[in-house]
Amino acid sequence: MSFGTYRCCLAHICRLRYGSAEAKPGKTDITVSGFASGVSRVFLTSPTEVAKVRLQTQRRPSASGPLGTPPLSLPAGPGYRGPLHCLATVAREEGLRGLYKGSSALLLRDGHSFATYFLSYALLSEWLTPEGHSQPGVGGVLLAGGGAGVLAWAVATPMDVVKARLQADGRAGRRYRGLAHCVVSSVREEGPRVLFKGLALNCCRAFPVNMVVFLAYEAVLRLSRGLLAAAPPGSQ
Repeated sequence: MSFGTYRCCLAHICRLRYGSAEAKPGKTDITVSGFASGVSRVFLTSPTEVAKVRLQTQRRPSASGPLGTPPLSLPAGPGYRGPLHCLATVAREEGLRGLYKGSSALLLRDGHSFATYFLSYALLSEWLTPEGHSQPGVGGVLLAGGGAGVLAWAVATPMDVVKARLQADGRAGRRYRGLAHCVVSSVREEGPRVLFKGLALNCCRAFPVNMVVFLAYEAVLRLSRGLLAAAPPGSQ
């Protein structure tokens, strides 16, 4: 969804601005297309993000404490049995709005982070392209992809923290009234550093993951261009 939206938007912008979808895009074109790709995925990912956060944060009461001591008095969670049960329970108890809780933070996270993601990849790829070549080699693609992933998560992490808190905030015992209230309350209680919780782990994960993502992306693009070039005239 993200990469398809990005390519379609970029092709349309280049066609409108430069007369050809194959024209070299400018930095603004890449940024706008990246932003659009991030926004478009929110409508699909928000419900699954809600389920993921609820499943990761639910706590179940233990049958007994350590070494036979009395049962631990942990608060009982909603008892989700899996992602589908979680989605069904949230929809039944909180309605459609429950499945899209935190979507404002998700929009801010993905719009800006995907704009950064694609722009930084384009800039790093250009910087890592050897002189006399039009594209970077495999090593350049891997480094540019990993770097783009790290930079994107550096931008995304503050809103990712807010999104997770809003999505984990169920109907019972709600703490936050909305995005702004969540940001203000979190910073007041835990300091500005709370907005960057998990940044190091996100970056450690993002580098290898996005090395592979962009390597596959470039391989598919080159394969599709090769197939189009080899197709008989009029069959494209």
